[in-house]
Amino acid sequence: MDVTTARLVAVEEIQRLKYRYLRTLDLKRWDEFADTLAPDATADYGSQVGQGPLRFTGRDAIVGYMSGAIGPDITTVHVCHHPEITVDGDTAEATWCLEDTVLATGFGTMIRGAAYYSDRYRRDDGVWRIVHTGYTRLYEAVIPFDALPGLRLTTPPHAG
Repeated sequence: MDVTTARLVAVEEIQRLKYRYLRTLDLKRWDEFADTLAPDATADYGSQVGQGPLRFTGRDAIVGYMSGAIGPDITTVHVCHHPEITVDGDTAEATWCLEDTVLATGFGTMIRGAAYYSDRYRRDDGVWRIVHTGYTRLYEAVIPFDALPGLRLTTPPHAG
């Protein structure tokens, strides 16, 4: 495979990896979510609504936090687009535009937000994994369900 083709294949694999990270997070498939992360992965997540900036070191710490924080009364939808991916051999960096929605039924609240992810990736034994992920928030809008007359959630949160 020539260098250009190899780079394009790597970009496609990294995009699929990020999409799998988001899908498994939203569906609460914690084993699959863990498999998107390198064992030594780090994460920086921030929220003005939540506990503020959160930093984790290690796949187990990241998965442990997510699986505890996104319980049965929380439904999330994360959508990333506009990737800018740079591949350098078996490492890569990317930025992604994120739009997310969190339905916190236990708090009667919806949170809508946007951010830019900055990620780093590493390919070990032919498999790409995330070695760092984190984002800088652009905004968060906190909307009480009471402020949405006629709101009816038709699909309850699920445990995954």
